[in-house]
Amino acid sequence: MESMGKKKPRPRRSFTPEFKAEIVELCQRGERSIGQVAKDFDLTETAVRFWVQQAETDAGERDGLTSAEKEELARLRRENRRLREDVEILKRATAFFAVETR
Repeated sequence: MESMGKKKPRPRRSFTPEFKAEIVELCQRGERSIGQVAKDFDLTETAVRFWVQQAETDAGERDGLTSAEKEELARLRRENRRLREDVEILKRATAFFAVETR
């Protein structure tokens, strides 16, 4: 009764943009379903659906953030987090030196 019916989680893999574009093209041709393409290339159907949706968004066929906008948003969030940390450090330094000078 070790693992009755429980699947091991699939290890996280990364794919090149070229590979993703190839998979999206196969799906958009309509010769095979998304499920069949996913099965043929040992991919999850969810990932393939996401790639197709993102390609449609990037092409302006679907509403949402494009890949470039998502990258910019992530970059701005990282920068914002770093700046907040810098401000926190400066606040602590100011409080420390205010106490020292009294």
